[in-house]
Amino acid sequence: MDHALVSASTIVWLGFAIGAVFGASSQRTGFCTMGAVSDAVNIGDWTRMRMWALAVAIAVLGTGVLQALGLFDPARTIYTGARLPWLSHVVGGLAFGVGMTLASGCAGKTLIRIGGGNLKSVVVFVFLAIGASMTLRGLTGVWRVELLDPVALQLPHAQTLPAFLAAAGMDAGSALLAASALAGGGLLAWALASRDARRPEVLLGGAIVGLAVVAGWYVTGHLGHIAEHPDTLEEVFLATNSGRAESLSFVAPQAFTLELLLLWSDANRQMSFGIASALGVIAGAAAMALATRSFRIESFRDPADLVRHIAGGLLMGFGGVTALGCTLGQGVSGLSTLALGAALTTAAIIAGASATMKLQYWLLTRAP
Repeated sequence: MDHALVSASTIVWLGFAIGAVFGASSQRTGFCTMGAVSDAVNIGDWTRMRMWALAVAIAVLGTGVLQALGLFDPARTIYTGARLPWLSHVVGGLAFGVGMTLASGCAGKTLIRIGGGNLKSVVVFVFLAIGASMTLRGLTGVWRVELLDPVALQLPHAQTLPAFLAAAGMDAGSALLAASALAGGGLLAWALASRDARRPEVLLGGAIVGLAVVAGWYVTGHLGHIAEHPDTLEEVFLATNSGRAESLSFVAPQAFTLELLLLWSDANRQMSFGIASALGVIAGAAAMALATRSFRIESFRDPADLVRHIAGGLLMGFGGVTALGCTLGQGVSGLSTLALGAALTTAAIIAGASATMKLQYWLLTRAP
């Protein structure tokens, strides 16, 4: 591929398109990780959890294919380094899980709800972006850097499952094949084991999310990858905020979106794949909501509801940055690289959300 034909604006527009497809599909099918946890914890319905598992399975298998074809290298992402800041993953994941429960949805669901007319989610978006910005470079960022990030394990190799298998004696190709088949195939089998999970909308919702993550890796990790930039002679990933390959993740991009709007005249602030994909989710969800006549203006029912959503947004912003991702950023994109940190974060998110839901139910049963 001649990368001279690919510009940063091309990567941005492709990011918007991927986000729009994700947003429209999720608006139509009800894809939502928090909803999946809620269904399983509160009513024992695992259908949406199987939809999420299907998305992860397809993302894992598709990403493995990209790696095998030499079209993507997970080593060039934020997820797979040999240093494992396990405390950041656990604390950040727990905070995010609590926050998304208080805010009625994760970072991705917030964007989808905005597209559907939910004014509560606009407030969550703003406070999530503030919390994320504070944790990237502000007050809570200092706490993160000084108290959480230093607590880490230094592994002798990358923290991915293929790397562990290779360290055990497998060759790299066999390790990748075995790890992808084990993780992706196992999740796929579990996702499709239930008849309810084989309904068209469940299959479509999970498949599109998984493929959207694979598309993100291909766009930023291959189309937007320049091994040696002609001006700087350095490796470049076009239009990414991290300077590495990126796929769908919706916490830091919301912070970057707010910063771009506030500092539009600053030439150093540029549209990126992450910002474009977040805006694409809103646009795609809005288009689907209007097309299906499900667009509804919704606001807060009382001051307590407002306080809960503000707190939830701030916790998601802090947790998502601290854990290096959200239910999409770590729970699908991160897991697609088979990184141990992604698994820790995802488990912590589910634990935090489950505990908060149980506490809310307990308080509700004790209310007069």
